[in-house]
Amino acid sequence: MSFIPYATQTIEEEDLAAVRQVLTSDWLTQGPAVPAFESAFAAVHGVMYAVAVSNATAGLHLACVALGVGPGKVVWTTPNSFVASANCARYCGSDVDFVDIDPITRNMSVQALAQKLETAKMSGRLPCVVIPVHFSGLPCDLREMRQLADEYGFAIIADASHAVGATYEGAPVAQAYADVSVFSFHPVKIITTGEGGLLATQSAELAAKLQLLRSHGITREPAEMEKPPEGPWCYEQQLLGFNYRLTDIQAVLGHSQLSRLGAFQQKRERLAARYPGLLRGLPLKLPAQPADRTCSWHLYVVEVEDGAPATRAEVYARLRAANIGVNVHYTPIHLQPYYRRLGFTDGMFPAAEAYGRRALSIPLYPLLDESQQDRVAGSLREVLAR
Repeated sequence: MSFIPYATQTIEEEDLAAVRQVLTSDWLTQGPAVPAFESAFAAVHGVMYAVAVSNATAGLHLACVALGVGPGKVVWTTPNSFVASANCARYCGSDVDFVDIDPITRNMSVQALAQKLETAKMSGRLPCVVIPVHFSGLPCDLREMRQLADEYGFAIIADASHAVGATYEGAPVAQAYADVSVFSFHPVKIITTGEGGLLATQSAELAAKLQLLRSHGITREPAEMEKPPEGPWCYEQQLLGFNYRLTDIQAVLGHSQLSRLGAFQQKRERLAARYPGLLRGLPLKLPAQPADRTCSWHLYVVEVEDGAPATRAEVYARLRAANIGVNVHYTPIHLQPYYRRLGFTDGMFPAAEAYGRRALSIPLYPLLDESQQDRVAGSLREVLAR
């Protein structure tokens, strides 16, 4: 019986043709493909500036550096994410804390954020940056978060790794409210560059700093140099930057994939819309879909309810034995050994911990056909039907 992964890339002939064209060109990196991809992505997502980088973790790190995260400061994020959403602040020497999730959306809870901010203000320990995560591609409550950011004086880095193509209040998710949004192009994401990421912002000043930081802090633009250049070979390192560049090979693949974003989204939406009917009556909590936003459906996560005929571990094992590649997204970050050593313990973020005990990602990706999806649902029914 063939293996059904929880997610996989969709590579077609036009992607291969685009990559072949770059491989036979004069530029494998630092050529025209990267700015072309950035411009196309910015247009699709309604932002003025897009800065492509080597991966989304690099993007989160650069965003923290550009916004002044460092020793003596604190960054808040959600426990329900991949560890990079917190690690990026630790790379800068900052402290990290977490805000519990809304059990319905599985995103950072606005109510919990507001309560934590009120307490932090009294203790003089407000965050300089908050990093909400658009989990599974469902946008967070960005309007309310922006209001809190303006009131308490923090910046918003939206971890949009799951959310290429998602919308909030009828507009692309990165268009408003967040200071910068960070996207991922890992193979299991909505579009892929192999590895890769991108920062989207409406701020010209922030975009310029991000562009400088991603390439060693170096500029070759005469107008930006502190001393008039002797000749065209001259460059200046103005900041302590990094080599976080995306190659032209990756960029042209992403650009090709971006041209089919609409088709990818439609297929994901159709499959996601079928699951509630296929899973009806099973002891599973299904994803929410608030009316004022659209999910990109990077993941389709169910929760195995307490008291179900099988535990989450048993369901996972049975489906894996049936060649269905279910997965878990995520073990709460604060329960990882590294963060436990920083003082975090069980019980601190109960909603995220309850979700983490029950969560199970089931297959959803454009190449999944309905017969395979029926097989996934049938296997779940075999394990969980009362």
